[in-house]
Amino acid sequence: MAYMKIGFIGTGVMGAAICQNLLKAGHQLTVYNRTKSKTQSLVENGATWADSPKKVAQQADLVFSMVGYPKDVEEIYLGEDGIFAGLSAGKIAVDMTTSQPSLAAKLFEIGTSKGFKILDAPVSGGDVGAKNATLTIMVGGDKEVYEELLPIFKQIGKSTNYFGPAGCGQHTKMANQIMIAGTMTGLTEMLLYAKNANLDVTKVLETVGAGSAGNWSLTNYGPRILAGDYTPGFFAKHFLKDLRIALQEAEKMQLDLPATKEAARLYKVMVDVCQLGDQGTQGLINSYHK
Repeated sequence: MAYMKIGFIGTGVMGAAICQNLLKAGHQLTVYNRTKSKTQSLVENGATWADSPKKVAQQADLVFSMVGYPKDVEEIYLGEDGIFAGLSAGKIAVDMTTSQPSLAAKLFEIGTSKGFKILDAPVSGGDVGAKNATLTIMVGGDKEVYEELLPIFKQIGKSTNYFGPAGCGQHTKMANQIMIAGTMTGLTEMLLYAKNANLDVTKVLETVGAGSAGNWSLTNYGPRILAGDYTPGFFAKHFLKDLRIALQEAEKMQLDLPATKEAARLYKVMVDVCQLGDQGTQGLINSYHK
């Protein structure tokens, strides 16, 4: 695919890293973030600042978005100065926010009625995956649009899969978050158990990680916990939002997920009671100390 005029809305921890990879690939990039200072390094590296999602969309053939919550997604797409107010027919918008499947379907319906091409494409891999262009990307929407964007997806991720109509990317991300909930609670309680049994916790982490209990959370977040590093690769407050969406969707399917409910309760304690929502998901261990 030739170089494109790309817009990116939401340059937080992961969004900024994805933008850097798009710049490295040679694309012309226009960016917007509510906190303008978070775009400074991107502008210094060649990106152009626009002061609204609408203006980003007016300057781009392809717009990516990665913001915090479903309400933010609605605002940047459907607001007076939103993406749909600036996008022109035939252009593409891809929401990478982890959001509600029903909202993805709503944006698809509204967007296609205006002649836009719309995908939902949430990602997994955290700050490490975003920086190293090794994200896993889960896509819903029209398959033809997915195939059109595969070359771009390959520049920011290592695994991209199409799952079906609008909202299917978000449903896949919910399945992903349900799995991560189990690995994060397991990692936390494994470390607490080992510490209280007076074991060499570093050695335990290495040993467990080399066996059948090895997993991404253990490999990437275990060392951070031991180093006392709770900076967010992914905000705990956003993970709690994801778990709540997953449970809402499960309820619609009349599906009971008791382990996920317990993980959501634990993260609710971390975020709402301990006020640690701006830590990374690995900060869950700190709520056990309160």
